[in-house]
Amino acid sequence: MFVVDTNILVYGANRNAPEHARCRELIESWRRQAAPWYLTWKIVYEFLRVTTHPRVMPHPWSLDRAWNYMEALLSSPSLMVLNETDRHGVIAGDVFSRLGTVLYGNLIHDTHTAIIMREYGLRRIYTRDTDFHRFDFLEVIDPLLPQ
Repeated sequence: MFVVDTNILVYGANRNAPEHARCRELIESWRRQAAPWYLTWKIVYEFLRVTTHPRVMPHPWSLDRAWNYMEALLSSPSLMVLNETDRHGVIAGDVFSRLGTVLYGNLIHDTHTAIIMREYGLRRIYTRDTDFHRFDFLEVIDPLLPQ
């Protein structure tokens, strides 16, 4: 069980990205597997933000196209979207107290994902974002690096 971060989804969707083939292959294999895999709603919205943004994507998608892609992913029987639980505030407070000196600005978005993962007891995240290494309770897998 694992979470897939936004950048893997974007590379899998963007045929012009050098990372496309590998990320697309992974996404398709996860869609076919019986074991669960996860996103958060923040990751879903971040995918929509990135793929429709003209300063991020050389050929941005329309919101309809981006949402259709996401709907196809969300229809995968083994994919589930995680939400905050009743314990979110307690776990957030613990993470902030332990790592607060290294968490700021844009890192707060990654922290939100890490906290939700901790709520559900999930350790593994597929991402190219090295900032997730700040969280000692996560196993960060960059699928484009040799394992």
